[in-house]
Amino acid sequence: QVQLVESGGGSVQPGGSLRLACVGSGYPFNSACMGWFRQAPGKAREWVASIGSDIDGRLYYTDSVKGRFTVSKDNAKNTLYLQMSSLKSEDTGTYYCAADTVTSGFCSGPDPEPREFESWGQGILVTVSA
Repeated sequence: QVQLVESGGGSVQPGGSLRLACVGSGYPFNSACMGWFRQAPGKAREWVASIGSDIDGRLYYTDSVKGRFTVSKDNAKNTLYLQMSSLKSEDTGTYYCAADTVTSGFCSGPDPEPREFESWGQGILVTVSA
């Protein structure tokens, strides 16, 4: 059974950094496009970043996090990461790890639809405030 478990969230002041991790199991981790989404209080879920499988390692970021966030993965650990720096209050929200466990491993591109990802983690809270 596919499982995705996020960790690394918490509270941080503006300008600070956090690194989120997502451990995947129950699927070939190296063959999946994986992504991060977030949802701020009272707002719709939005896509943040994606990274392709080993056959397509392209990286994609939403405009608001470019230059501040870095998505990466460690296949040996079956772990996806989101390194977040220069955090802003607007980055506050619940962050979700997601995986496309069905298709070829090529991410579709920027701004994917959530339904493209068949498996989801439970979410982890990130709070950025003074």
